[in-house]
Amino acid sequence: MVELLAKHSKLKVEQAENGMTVRSNQVYLIPNDKFMTIQDHKLYLSAKEKIKSPHLTINTFFNSLAKDCGKKAIGIILSGLGSDGSEGIETIKMAGGMVIARNPETTEFGSMPSKAIATGFVDLVLEPIAMPDAIENYVNNAENATIQQAEDEKNIATIIELIKERSPLDFSDYKLPTILRRTKRRASLGNHTTLGSYLDFLKVTPEEVDALAKEFLISVTSFFRDKEAFGFIQKKVLPDILEKLSPGEELKVWVAGCATGEEASSIAILIAEQLTGKFSDIVVKIFATDIDSAALVRAGKGVYNKSISKNVPARLLEKYFLKEGDDYRLKPVIRKMLIFAEHDLVKNPPYCNMHMISCRNLLIYMAPVLQKKVFAMLLFGLKKDGYLFLGSSENPTPIIKNLEIAQKKWKIYKNLVSKRAVSFDAFSMPEFLNSKHEPSRLSRHQASENTNHSLSEAMHERLAENLDYLSICVDENNQVIKSYGDTTKYLLPKHFSSNLSELLPKPLAVAFNILSKKALKTKEDVSLSEIKIKQGQLIVKIRLSISPLKLKGEDHLLLVTFSEYKSAKSIQADPVFDEKVYLDQYVVNLEEELEELKTKLQFSNEKLDTSNENLQSFNEELISANEEMQSTNEEMQSVNEELHTINGEYQVKNKELIEINDDLNNYFRSNINGQLFIDNEMRLMKFSPGTVKQINLLETDIGRPLGNISTNIKFETIADDIKKVISNGGIITKEIETNNGKWYQIMTMPYLQEATNKNTGAIITFHDITELKQTQVIIAKKNKTLERINSDLDNFVHATSHDLLAPLGNIEMSIDMMNKVSLSDAKLMNMLKIINTSIKKFRVLITNIAVIAKVENDMIVTEMVDMEDIINNVEWSLENKISESNTNIIRKLEVTQILFSKKNLRSIVYNLISNAIKFRREVAPVITIRTWSEAEHFVLSVNDNGKGIPKGDIEQIFNIYGRLNQDIEGHGIGLYLAKKIVDAAGGNIIVESQLGLGSTFKIYLKI
Repeated sequence: MVELLAKHSKLKVEQAENGMTVRSNQVYLIPNDKFMTIQDHKLYLSAKEKIKSPHLTINTFFNSLAKDCGKKAIGIILSGLGSDGSEGIETIKMAGGMVIARNPETTEFGSMPSKAIATGFVDLVLEPIAMPDAIENYVNNAENATIQQAEDEKNIATIIELIKERSPLDFSDYKLPTILRRTKRRASLGNHTTLGSYLDFLKVTPEEVDALAKEFLISVTSFFRDKEAFGFIQKKVLPDILEKLSPGEELKVWVAGCATGEEASSIAILIAEQLTGKFSDIVVKIFATDIDSAALVRAGKGVYNKSISKNVPARLLEKYFLKEGDDYRLKPVIRKMLIFAEHDLVKNPPYCNMHMISCRNLLIYMAPVLQKKVFAMLLFGLKKDGYLFLGSSENPTPIIKNLEIAQKKWKIYKNLVSKRAVSFDAFSMPEFLNSKHEPSRLSRHQASENTNHSLSEAMHERLAENLDYLSICVDENNQVIKSYGDTTKYLLPKHFSSNLSELLPKPLAVAFNILSKKALKTKEDVSLSEIKIKQGQLIVKIRLSISPLKLKGEDHLLLVTFSEYKSAKSIQADPVFDEKVYLDQYVVNLEEELEELKTKLQFSNEKLDTSNENLQSFNEELISANEEMQSTNEEMQSVNEELHTINGEYQVKNKELIEINDDLNNYFRSNINGQLFIDNEMRLMKFSPGTVKQINLLETDIGRPLGNISTNIKFETIADDIKKVISNGGIITKEIETNNGKWYQIMTMPYLQEATNKNTGAIITFHDITELKQTQVIIAKKNKTLERINSDLDNFVHATSHDLLAPLGNIEMSIDMMNKVSLSDAKLMNMLKIINTSIKKFRVLITNIAVIAKVENDMIVTEMVDMEDIINNVEWSLENKISESNTNIIRKLEVTQILFSKKNLRSIVYNLISNAIKFRREVAPVITIRTWSEAEHFVLSVNDNGKGIPKGDIEQIFNIYGRLNQDIEGHGIGLYLAKKIVDAAGGNIIVESQLGLGSTFKIYLKI
């Protein structure tokens, strides 16, 4: 990952380490097996526990970032699977920081940004290219951010009220960050820089209010979204529902927030797949509802573009869709299951007795108070054992006690409730009608208000229970808003309706209709007693009182109270209910309402006629437009065919590129030679695996300038070489040595970009030639030895040619003379003596040749040699000469052991001592033998008090047969042999001499 990011960033990229100090302009990557936190601007790592549940690494870091940096913390969610980071951004927001998320629709893995946006804590949804400016703007204006946020929230509240005035849509209890973000996006399209200026524009532009309301309606869906979830529904949920259906019972499904119908159609297809065998005659009704009428129109057509083929399996696409040009239309077998209807999930009653309800990714945009209400409605609409299908980020906390988890990951639940209790609070508005949506605040004051509200609710409930009454608040249309008390005692349980008239027994309904109209008209309290209704087997008398509620801005609310009539004293002022009289009045009221409805119906019919005429005209225009569209479609079809051909060619090219890339990667991986890829700015872009062992590079070096990278190579001219090959296009080859003694042949060549035919960098190849270098050194030594041997051979041949020929000449001459004399001649014996002497000399010469030839071979066999033993052996060999000459040999040996050829070392000592005795003066010879260690050398010194050697003759003594004094017995090869042995061992021999005082021979041998 370090290498991958470094290619695309000019910042330094490295993996975080424990205790590392955070620096600016640097990217830190969290290790895979670690959690990372920040404290006092230092990074700390901790090991992840070995558990099966997901490790939320981003949450852990964001939580610590918020704690460490407070309002200066900025969290960004770019891409990823799962929901990691969603908890952490909440902590950042609570600390006063900023949160940005990438648009999920433009990233390959949009789950993490989607989940983050769903929390409502994301400040901005941007593309990565726009994020730096947003961060800079936030940092520069951080002090004014809090004030601006409060002002924006007030403006949003006013904007929501404008929408409520023009449409039935109410976004008061939707999550504020979502509404704020969408409003700002819409405002920016009109070049409004503040919400204040946009609000002024909305006040004078009703069309923009409608457009903004449409902006708030989320219509994002697709076929089989989250395939695993739909797979579970197909395999587990639907079979369970079908098996439990009673004979003749319809299968009912409600898809709330269906948008353009893809999800509802997906469920219909899955059901159709199950309707075989004993299930083939089951009637299926899928109620697909949404508040967006435009989306419902598209859904009702059942026509979708060809992109659905990516999500719908080919078999299902062929089985349940008809191909129409580039589009697909649902077949009737699926379309007849679907009933599309406009429905406000917040205000309208729910669909009931549903076997399954799907409400996905809608609740995430609602505030908790609104979620609670909607969840109650969904639960009310489900049959026992019915299934609830939610979005992956939605949790049914308010109703979870009534549900069983069927599939945890995909939020599929099973209803456990067998009886539905009517709760008017669930279907009323969560706030009073005159309340305004204030900016959201999380504070102790708000918590206190919530507590007081709950206390008030509890007090009213207890009071109604103790006094045995039922109080219901209704509006001018008799729609229930809120209730306190036992509803089962006074209301009918036969079905649900939010109209109080339909929930009351007939006598109470008659009395309520008459008194409610009177109370609304007079604005005064009204009551009626002794209204008889049947409760079980008993007839009880009920007291009904209706009082107008006086709330600011609301003049049409009524408080309706039902209580059991018990004492006449308590209701002396109440009129007594006369069923006949009140029924007559009820009939009169109904007739008046009927006349009013007839008038309205007539007016509606006239408007309908006008609308029909307009529709006829519009239809003609539509036919004309369709003809134009058909022509356009034909052109588009032609273009699509061309694009298809081009796309096919691109597919082939792409396949070829993949194969080439695989070949290159495998070549790169198998190449044992190191290779560096350098760009024209001298930055390291890539290196082969073999390079790591050769020159100690790290992954963190990628992206860094080559001059800043520390390696173990000695290559001072590498930068100049790279510049030369980039500019000239040539190839430069050099041999360099690394710090660890290895040798490499380095070839620097240009990186040629074929498209532009330009050199955009350089490739540096390292070839290990260490073994070659070592072989060259060995060969050089061998050549030097051969040269010395050849030189010695030349000298030997030159020197010995005369000596070899002389004995042969003597023998030849003696034989000629012997042929001329008789056997009795006295000269014959003298001639034989000459022949014998010549043969002996010839034998000595041959022996010397053999000795010289064996010197090189004897050097191969080495052993640990003891100098004391060598000297003792030489003294024993020269015992007679030492005794005759009265020679004194002195030993001063500091080093007694050396690894050497024992035979050759004895030859050296023998020749030096023998020569010292031969070339003595008249005084008794004194020979001093010393050994010591000096600069990784073994030093052997032999000093005598002999005649000495003239300075001009010192070099001559080492020549073969180089005898200075022909009168003294010898062959002239002793010192030559010693010098040859020392040279072959890579040593050195030094001679110091003075005439009349003696000579010193020092021999240096490598240890």
